Amino acid sequence: MNEFLLLTGTVIIICILTGRFTDKLGVPSLLAFIALGMCFGVDGIFKIPFDDYQTSEIICSTSLIFIMFYGGFGTNIKEARPVIARAVVLSTAGVVLTAAIVGIFVHAVLGLPLLESLLVASVVGSTDAASVFSILRSKNLNLKENTASLLEMESGSNDPISYMLTVILTALLTGASISVPLMLFQQLFFGLLFGVLFGKGAVLALNRSRFDIAQGKTIFVFAVAILAYVVPVLLGGNGYLSVYLCGIILGNSFIPHKREMVLFFDVLTEVAQMMIFFLLGLLVTPSQLGEVLFPSAVIMVFLTIIGRPLAVTALLGGFKASWGQIGTVSWAGLRGVASIVFAIYAVLRQVPMKYNLFNLVFCIVLLSISIQGTLLPWISRRLKMIDEKADVRRTFTDYQEESSISFVKFHLNSGHPFVGKNLKELILPPQLLVVLIIRGKDLMVPNGDTELESGDLLIAAAEEFEDRRNMTLHEITVDKNYKWRGKHLYEITVPKGTLIVMIHRGAETIIPAGSTEVCEGDVLVLAKF
Repeated sequence: MNEFLLLTGTVIIICILTGRFTDKLGVPSLLAFIALGMCFGVDGIFKIPFDDYQTSEIICSTSLIFIMFYGGFGTNIKEARPVIARAVVLSTAGVVLTAAIVGIFVHAVLGLPLLESLLVASVVGSTDAASVFSILRSKNLNLKENTASLLEMESGSNDPISYMLTVILTALLTGASISVPLMLFQQLFFGLLFGVLFGKGAVLALNRSRFDIAQGKTIFVFAVAILAYVVPVLLGGNGYLSVYLCGIILGNSFIPHKREMVLFFDVLTEVAQMMIFFLLGLLVTPSQLGEVLFPSAVIMVFLTIIGRPLAVTALLGGFKASWGQIGTVSWAGLRGVASIVFAIYAVLRQVPMKYNLFNLVFCIVLLSISIQGTLLPWISRRLKMIDEKADVRRTFTDYQEESSISFVKFHLNSGHPFVGKNLKELILPPQLLVVLIIRGKDLMVPNGDTELESGDLLIAAAEEFEDRRNMTLHEITVDKNYKWRGKHLYEITVPKGTLIVMIHRGAETIIPAGSTEVCEGDVLVLAKF
């Protein structure tokens, strides 16, 4: 137990510290997690033997629940509305058509039996939401024609169809007695039904119920995500479809404390992705990949260059999509964790295969993330699909949390220059709006003719600071023992890349200068670049 916790903590810290390094290299950070897992694995530096597919499936499938849920939760339906029809067609017919094209190719070129070929193609038939979301956000890919929303909706919603095809073909290959029409009906009906029921029910409960424990609403949503997956599965339904739909309903509804939920699931899914990709790197045996390297490369190249582009062109052509959008969407079909989870599902059910399905799919995913993921920004620019005026964050529902309105207050004492003036006479930045005046016990919604008096408390609204990736703000409270107390700012040496930008002193806010003295009780606001 202690050894496992030691390994987990060490791996997460290494993953976090290597994130900025991988960004500079221009490769998806998920590759670093896989590589790290392989370093710890049986053929790596630490030589940890691990081949427990059962445990891996449990961990990966559980993690995928929250990745799918948060994928739906973060999809901004309002922004995606112009491309919803395209996304739905790609995530359903697109998966089936891609699997059929690739399956026929595998059967004809690699000589695998038809059902076996179709299983391989079905397992890799869906695009990976985690990989697509990660690249769109980390590379700030602002794409034209609502293409970012199209990719997010497609990648977030096509895993259920791929999973359904995998389940059906696995049953056929293992000789299980099934009714394909009945299985299709159960997968879709129960998946859709419980996705809507849990989503709508959770919204109703969150808006009408009181939660006495701290973060109770976030914990409630966490439990809802689990139930939205497991209940339809127990009835033969598609749990991934249900949990994704539940996430969409919750994410696009008004619910209190959504900001806390976003922060919680953001952290949870980041850790889940790290765990999955590290675990898959640990699970694979690199010395065994040689026998599947050629077929996996052949499948990946065909899938990327011919299979997916054919399917995307055939389906998006009906919507009269531009060639730039068709090209970008075709290239952005990254394979990822869902494909490997589905491969583990088939392996555990002992599907007879010519190649080790896990190793085959692992190589396809590795090649896809490394090549397609790395080149996606370049491909988008070459196809002239980058919109410099757009903001990819708007395609996620948590954008409203990142750019929420902040409120600031101004106390007007007798000597304040605002006293005696009307609001319209004040010279304020256009982004700053005085929304409320507190005068004694009275609350006033002001207009331009409102005259300000001594003792007024002005509440102003402005957009919250957003550039958190490149700069952080934090506060230091100066007590009697603090080393800077009694010193002027010109006497203080702050760390490189750090700047004291503001001082709170009682009810006063001070813009500092070199001659400003730091006093006991001051709250210093530091910006770190």
